[in-house]
Amino acid sequence: MTDSPTHRSRIGGPPLGPLAIVTFALTLAGVLTLVLGAGSAPAPFAPASQLSEWYATDALTVRIAATLQFGAAVPLGILAASVYARQLRLGVRVPGPVIGLYGGIAASVMLMISALASWAIVAGPEAADPGVAAAFARFAFTLGGVGYAVGLGLLIAGIAVPALILRFVPRWFALVGLLIALIGEISFLALAIDPLQFLLPIVRFGGGVWLIVVAFALPRARARRASTPRLGDS
Repeated sequence: MTDSPTHRSRIGGPPLGPLAIVTFALTLAGVLTLVLGAGSAPAPFAPASQLSEWYATDALTVRIAATLQFGAAVPLGILAASVYARQLRLGVRVPGPVIGLYGGIAASVMLMISALASWAIVAGPEAADPGVAAAFARFAFTLGGVGYAVGLGLLIAGIAVPALILRFVPRWFALVGLLIALIGEISFLALAIDPLQFLLPIVRFGGGVWLIVVAFALPRARARRASTPRLGDS
């Protein structure tokens, strides 16, 4: 039996737009919960006593924010896999989709572990040892801050490059994605250079908005044109 066009348009995973919206909404909710409830977190290079005191000030808020952050990681991983499937259906046969999938899964896993590390600091009724709390806080920062930004940058690059070449989205929008991706890839320098931490929210929030737009902009199917070969065809 031959599948109908409607049936063929529905295969290949869940809709991208809602996944991107849920991911960004949970991410934003986690950050706002933390900032409005406990205030801005100290820099990871701050003394152990300062980091421990901040986490102990409002443990419930930190726990809720970590829960929301963990929740955001799940639809992000599904989004990465769904975008990969969509790109294959669109005829993209270059490393871009695989790079994007790798980056999206990496960002999702790092976000999960970061959330669990933050949760572990405030999980018990007693205040954590300052040294242990600081170590977990820095670990959470490296994964949920730098690691997440680098992974998200790869996901965005894996979408933006094929979309630019094959004109799935407007050129200027693809170039914005490439800029965000570049910022994400150089954000690893924040591990050594404290002032560069300002790059992380650019990728987290700018990248989140870009993914929402591109999730709705990517076509479901590609028009067959004899003059337009598939990307990667020789």
